[in-house]
Amino acid sequence: MGPLELGPNQPRQFYRGGAAIAAFRGTSAPDEFRPEDWVGSATARFGEQTDGITRLPDGRLLSDAIAASPEAWLGPEHASYFGASPALLVKLLDAGQRLPVHAHPTRAFALRHLGSRHGKTEAWLVLGTQGAEPAVYLGWSRDVEQTEIARWVADQDSQAMLSNLHRLPVGAGDAVLVPAGTPHAIGEGVFSVELQEPTDYSVMLEFAGFGLKQSDGELGLGRELALSCVSRQALSEACLDELVRRQVLNKGPGPTTAAPLAADVLPSAAAPYFRAERVVPGTSEVTLEASFAVLVVVAGAGRLCGTGWEVAVKAGTTWVVPWGAGASTAQGDVELLRCLPPLPAQAATDKPPTAP
Repeated sequence: MGPLELGPNQPRQFYRGGAAIAAFRGTSAPDEFRPEDWVGSATARFGEQTDGITRLPDGRLLSDAIAASPEAWLGPEHASYFGASPALLVKLLDAGQRLPVHAHPTRAFALRHLGSRHGKTEAWLVLGTQGAEPAVYLGWSRDVEQTEIARWVADQDSQAMLSNLHRLPVGAGDAVLVPAGTPHAIGEGVFSVELQEPTDYSVMLEFAGFGLKQSDGELGLGRELALSCVSRQALSEACLDELVRRQVLNKGPGPTTAAPLAADVLPSAAAPYFRAERVVPGTSEVTLEASFAVLVVVAGAGRLCGTGWEVAVKAGTTWVVPWGAGASTAQGDVELLRCLPPLPAQAATDKPPTAP
C-alpha cells in the first residue's frame, strides 16, 4: 500500500480563478470558474453526494476506499477516534477575484445545528501572489453588534464590512490560521494551499455581485441563525500575531547543501484541527512517520521510499498517502508540503459538547 498520485479535482464554483492551479500543475484550466482543487478529499460539497470527493486512479471514490479499510488508510488510533473520516480537507485555491466576506461555524455550532462533529477552522499557506498589493482580510478590527452585521448583510454594504476587517498583506511562504467563526476574505491574486476541517460549511455575509442568492450560504438554517455563528469580537493585534507566520515556505527547495528538514509551518493553535510540515531532504533524507497525509510538491524533484514501494515526485504534483504505506523517507532536491490530520489527543482539546 503506497502513495497515490492525484490529478486535478476542481468542482465548479461561483467565483473566478484557476489559472495559477493550471500553471502549478502544468495543465490547462478547464474554465475560469474552477478556482479550487480539492486534493485527497473525502468531503463532498455542501448539499451534494459526491461532487468534491477525490476519485482515485482505479476509479474508486476516496471516501469509499477509506470506508472499506479505515484502519489501513487512517491508522487504528485515528480510526478509533474519527471513524472513517480523514478529519482533513486540503485544497489548492487560486483567487482570481476577491472572495466575499464570509465565516465558518465552530465545532460546537456545527454539532448543535448541523449534526456534525466538525466545524471549519482553516489555514492558508501562500504559494504565490499576483498584483501590486495581494492581501487577505481577517477578523473585525473592533467589536461589532449583531444588529450591525445584520444591517451590513441586508444592505450588502461591502465597504462597511471590509473597512471593519483587518487587511493583511501576504506574500509567498506566509501562513495564516483562520479560526472558525472569524469573518474573513481572500483577496484577488492569492494562490494558496488551504487546510480545513473536513466540511463545506460557509456562511456568506456578501452575495450581491457574486452570482449568489440571498439564501445561499445560510446552510439551510435561515439568515438569523446562520449569522449567529459569526464572531462579533475584535481580533486584537496580539491575536493576529499568533495567527500569522511569515515566510515559513521557500520558493524553492534551497541549495543541495541544505540540512534535512521536516518543520511545522502552522501556528500552534492549528493543532486541534490539522497539521502541516515543510519537508526538505537537502543532501540527505528525511524520515516521515506513518500517517494518512496529503502531499503537495512545492518545488524540485525527488523520491519517496517506503517498505516495498518507491515513487518519483516533482513540483506541481499532489499525492495521498495512506497510513498503511508505513514510515517513509523523502530524498532529493525537492520541497514537500505534508498536510496531516490532527492527532486525536490534540483534537480532543477542542472536543465539542454533547448535542442537546
